Amino acid sequence: MLVETEQPWPRNVWYQAAWSQEIGAKPLARTILNQPLALFRGADGKVGALEDRCCHRGSALSMGTVVPDGLQCGYHGMVFDAGGKCVHIPGQDSIPPQARVKSFPVVERQEFVWIWLGDPEKADPAAIVDYPWNDDAKNWPHKHGRSRVKCNYMLLMDNLMDLTHIPFIHRKTVGGGVVMEQVNARMDVKRTERGVHFIRWMRSITPPPTYVKGAGFPPRIKVDRWQEFEFVAPASVIQWTGALPVGCGAEQNRDQPGGFSLRMYHGAAPETHGSCHYFWTGANGYRQSEPEATEQLYSELAATFEEDIAFLEAQYERIMADPHRPLVDIKHDSARVQMRRAVERMIREENKTPHAAGAIAAE
Repeated sequence: MLVETEQPWPRNVWYQAAWSQEIGAKPLARTILNQPLALFRGADGKVGALEDRCCHRGSALSMGTVVPDGLQCGYHGMVFDAGGKCVHIPGQDSIPPQARVKSFPVVERQEFVWIWLGDPEKADPAAIVDYPWNDDAKNWPHKHGRSRVKCNYMLLMDNLMDLTHIPFIHRKTVGGGVVMEQVNARMDVKRTERGVHFIRWMRSITPPPTYVKGAGFPPRIKVDRWQEFEFVAPASVIQWTGALPVGCGAEQNRDQPGGFSLRMYHGAAPETHGSCHYFWTGANGYRQSEPEATEQLYSELAATFEEDIAFLEAQYERIMADPHRPLVDIKHDSARVQMRRAVERMIREENKTPHAAGAIAAE
C-alpha cells in the first residue's frame, strides 16, 4: 500500500536528474528524493549539482548566476564550485572553511544527467543504465520529454509494467484497434538480475493510429505487433515496440524494414512521496531521414503520456484517500509484481533488514 514510510525509495542508486539539454547558461532548480538541488553547467562544460541552499543566509542557489568559477548566489554574491566549496566572497579576502554547501556526484552520459544522492563512496558510474540509442541519432533520431507528475513514482512504473491499459486509454494513438486483440497478447515474463523483462506478442492485429501514421500501413492490413520492456530497478524502463505486416516473420526477425519500430527510455525520479519527474525519449526507427516523422512521433507520444498522467494523478488521489485499503491483483500484473519486488529487494539491501517498509507494495 502507498503509505508514508521512513524510506520509500532506494538512495544508493543513480537517478536521472535532467536531460543534458535542460542545463545551459542558467542554473536549474529541481527536487529529487526531497532534496532541493541547483544544477548548473560550469565554464569547463561539466555539470555540477549542489544543494539549493546557500550556507550564508539560506537563499536558493538556483536563483543565482553561473560564473567562470562556479555558481554565484544571487543574494550576496558568494561563489561555490562544483564540489560545494566557497571560492569567492565579495569584499572579503579570507574564506572560512565552513563556507561550503553539499554537492552530489553527477555523471553526464548519452544525453542523460544522472545524480547520486546516497553514500558518495558507493557511487559507481558502471551501475548507470546503458541506453546506446541516444548515441545513434542517424539510425534512431529522437526527441526528449519530461513532466512533473503528482503521484508516487511507483505508480508510474506500474503503468509501464501492465500494458493492458493501452487500448482503453490511448485509443487515438498507440492503443487504437480491437481491444481483445491486444489484451489477449502472449506474454513472457522473466526476472532479471536488476529487475524484470517481458515481451508481449499480438499476432495478426489491426495496427493502432500512431503506427499507421508512422509506417504508412495500407487500409485493412493486419500486423504482428510486439512490446518488449525491460525494467531496471528502481525506476528505469527500456522499451522496443513495433509491428511488421503479417507474413514477414516478425518473431524471427524484428529488425527489418517495412514496418513500425520505436525505441524508448522511461525514467522516474521521485521528487517527494507524492510527486515525481517523468523522463522519456522516443526514437524513430522507421523513417529516419525525415525530421518531420520524428516530430510527428514526438507529438503522438506526448499526447499519449498526457493521457497516462491524467489517470495516474487521479489514481494517486483516490488511493491516498484510503491508503490502507488493499488493491486486487489480476493475471496482467505478473511483470508489475516482479518490478515491485525488485525495488523492495533494493531497499532491504540498503536497510539490511528482513523486511522493507511497506510503502511501495500493493501485494
